[in-house]
Amino acid sequence: MEPGNNTGISEILLLGFSEDPELQPLIFGLFLSMYLVTVLGNLFIILATISDSHLHTPMYFFLSNLSFVDICFTSTTIQKMLVNIQTQSKTITYAGCITQMCFFFIFIEVDNFLLTVMAYDRYVAIGHPLHYTALMTPQLCGLLVLLCWVLSLLHALIQNFMVLSLSFCTHLEIPHFFCELNQVVQLVCSDTLISDLVRYFLTVLLGGGPLAGILYSYSKIVPSICKISSAQGRYKAFSTCASHLSVVFFFYGTGLGVYLSSGATHSPHSSATASVMYTVVTPMLNPFIYSLRNNDVKRALRRLFGTK
Repeated sequence: MEPGNNTGISEILLLGFSEDPELQPLIFGLFLSMYLVTVLGNLFIILATISDSHLHTPMYFFLSNLSFVDICFTSTTIQKMLVNIQTQSKTITYAGCITQMCFFFIFIEVDNFLLTVMAYDRYVAIGHPLHYTALMTPQLCGLLVLLCWVLSLLHALIQNFMVLSLSFCTHLEIPHFFCELNQVVQLVCSDTLISDLVRYFLTVLLGGGPLAGILYSYSKIVPSICKISSAQGRYKAFSTCASHLSVVFFFYGTGLGVYLSSGATHSPHSSATASVMYTVVTPMLNPFIYSLRNNDVKRALRRLFGTK
């Protein structure tokens, strides 16, 4: 492949999962169904937390923000894929690809940071219950969410700047359903050493850092739960953490699985299939995890739909 001038790049091909035309309606129906479930499920969580005064607490404030980000995160990748299948086109503009990557990084990092903030919230609630309302003020909660967005935006801008500084080849095909960074970098004909080092450093810092914060929070939460004298109190404290732990497990587990599978196999389609887990399946499951395991959310949802 010959190196090309980035200013002359107009379109990139997104090959998706399969080039078999008979499978396209099935893929379209499957992903449209998952996308609608994701949007509606997370939207119901947002409406429930807004409409029910009992859920006007820091934990549910962060949960409603997580639901909003999950809607945006899934929309960033799935909408373009659905449009391409419907129009029988596999193209995305170069500007569109760069924009998609930028928003992808923003939303996935906000997700990442919010899960860390939610772990800190549980640590304060269980470890320092008497000081919880004094510590987790609305001002602090708002600042924490704002910090999540600012750090995520900075990360996205750095990653996009590194991509824009590279020289792409003339034959641009991505065997994926969205502009995933690892796949985009493989289209580059110039030296990627510096960009790779920056990318790996940011992945360790912004991926490992929040995960370490979550693990540290739970290393403090578990002893605090064990110190609770009543069994009912221990169960209630643990139940407030169970949903968050489940979401953390799916988020980091599927994300790590994608990178391990991409390193273990050279099949791009396998990587695309694995990516579905953290880009579609995890945001779709989050509302079910929080509603099925949380009586407060179930009660608010029943009120929202006017049922007892």
